[in-house]
Amino acid sequence: MDQKNFIVAIVLSVLIILGWQVAFPPSKQATNTAQQQATTQSGAPAAPTGQPGAPGTQPGPGAVPTQQRVVGRGEAVALTPRVTFKTAELIGSISLKGARIDDVQLVKYRETIDPKSPPVPVLSPVGSAHPYYAEFGWSSSDAAIKVPGPETVWTSESPTVAPGKPVKLVWDNGEGLVFGLTVSIDEFFMFDVKQSVENKTDKPVTLFPWSLIVRYGEPTYEGMYILHEGPYGVFNGTLKEFSYSDFKGNKQQKIATTGGWVGITDKYWMSVLVPDQKSKVDVSIKQTGAGADVKYQIDYVGGGVAVAPGATTTTDARLFAGAKIVRVISDYESKYGIEKFDLTIDWGWFWFFTKPLFWLLEWLYVHLGNFGLSILVLTVIVKAVFFPLANKSYAAMSKMKRLQPEMEKLKERYGEDRQRMNQELMQLYRREKVNPAAGCLPILVQIPVFFALYKVLYTTIEMRHQPFYGWIKDLSAPDPLTILTGFGMVPWDVPSFLHFFNIGIWPMIMGVTMYLQQKLNPQPTDPVQARVFQFLPILFTFMLAPFAAGLVIYWAWSNTLSIAQQYMIMRRHGAPIGNKAVVTTPAPAPATPDNKKGGKGSGKKN
Repeated sequence: MDQKNFIVAIVLSVLIILGWQVAFPPSKQATNTAQQQATTQSGAPAAPTGQPGAPGTQPGPGAVPTQQRVVGRGEAVALTPRVTFKTAELIGSISLKGARIDDVQLVKYRETIDPKSPPVPVLSPVGSAHPYYAEFGWSSSDAAIKVPGPETVWTSESPTVAPGKPVKLVWDNGEGLVFGLTVSIDEFFMFDVKQSVENKTDKPVTLFPWSLIVRYGEPTYEGMYILHEGPYGVFNGTLKEFSYSDFKGNKQQKIATTGGWVGITDKYWMSVLVPDQKSKVDVSIKQTGAGADVKYQIDYVGGGVAVAPGATTTTDARLFAGAKIVRVISDYESKYGIEKFDLTIDWGWFWFFTKPLFWLLEWLYVHLGNFGLSILVLTVIVKAVFFPLANKSYAAMSKMKRLQPEMEKLKERYGEDRQRMNQELMQLYRREKVNPAAGCLPILVQIPVFFALYKVLYTTIEMRHQPFYGWIKDLSAPDPLTILTGFGMVPWDVPSFLHFFNIGIWPMIMGVTMYLQQKLNPQPTDPVQARVFQFLPILFTFMLAPFAAGLVIYWAWSNTLSIAQQYMIMRRHGAPIGNKAVVTTPAPAPATPDNKKGGKGSGKKN
């Protein structure tokens, strides 16, 4: 029973981290497959027809545009007339053909840590290697009514759109209906689209407003359980997440909801449709095509709107196309009343712990100017919060270490009788008022913080490409100076089968601190257990090597603080430091039939 609980805690920690790494191996940042070929077929089936407003019969978005050839992004943009925009966060344009928001790039985010690398594209035009865009329009259950489609060319009242300066796109069907799209853009990533119809005929018409997002080709994504990538949304107050594989074989999902939102997310970016939060809409998520011709469509259709002769009707919709910045998304949720918009960021099951940890880190970043320093200060705060618990734990461990000589005597005396030795050990613990399980508490306390920080570092864009000091240029990526690259002297792509052995400098520092902390702990009397303990720092060094550098820095710094705290407590209690022995005189054991006889004969089995 010697330190059994402590060993169990350590082993569980190892198994959790090892299992995590095996199940969710680190990989490069998700990007679209550059050579993906787009489809050459219409992606949406013919819209159903029926009576306006009848349940399940309202028409939906029409066919998506066809793609005949693949060209570069710049050439694809130049193929159609456009309205351009440029803000502090976004640069791009809106195609007047189809009124598609299909050219959106992030000004402040680059594809790599090189500031000269291309800006990250969120949406891409038809004609490029992987089109990805949003559209807004009207449909009708009357096939005789001409409505705008993917080939419709709209006219614009202005060549540009900017925050505070919306642009109106207009298309006249030549039969008395004038369709309008008034597009506004704010200082971040939200597009507001007001869809209007003016009826100049002498008859009422019923039309159905719709919005859609289409993504050509299945993107390359990390596929890690810790992070959702793919279609998702909040429907009637409940978050639902779908993987791309859920729609293989041209499957689809249909969901009726009031308010909420629906979209497609990548690791750091997303495109999300936000209907009027008080309106009931019918959402459809589907895949069409296969292989290189696959595409995914997310859309919603509102209820039928009757437009009287001489009247104009307007509906409102929004599109978020940009980076998943926590503060920005939180502001949108409160500003527009978007139900559970914060869930566009995958906080995980333990959001109640992960989210406050992030806000604390960001608050520290605002005051310190460096997320690495914020992690160090966060570690100190965590240590301070659990200081009383850790003190009791380390005090118990110090007492355990002082009792080691006596424990060795019991081992020699009852070595052949494990049950009797455990009984005597328990009596010794009770006499000396020592809790053998107390030593595992610091490890158990550190595990939830470790995983919450891992979630924050892996999921939130605020950590992406954030530097520390020295060679750490990205806290969300593994330490780049590794053994197999000669610590940066021999740049080469290490094969995946060697990643386990590719240890960086910070993981080595972490391993050393873990070893030093281990030397302060009581050594198990069982030689097998002792060998397991000696191997743990090496095992943890290998396991944490591919993890985010910020996480490894946190662990190493936490170990360092624990060493200082434990050292002071051990000095206060007179416990030996390291492997130094100490002579103790514990209280005499109560008389028992065995120890009255004395000698080695007392070790006989009962």
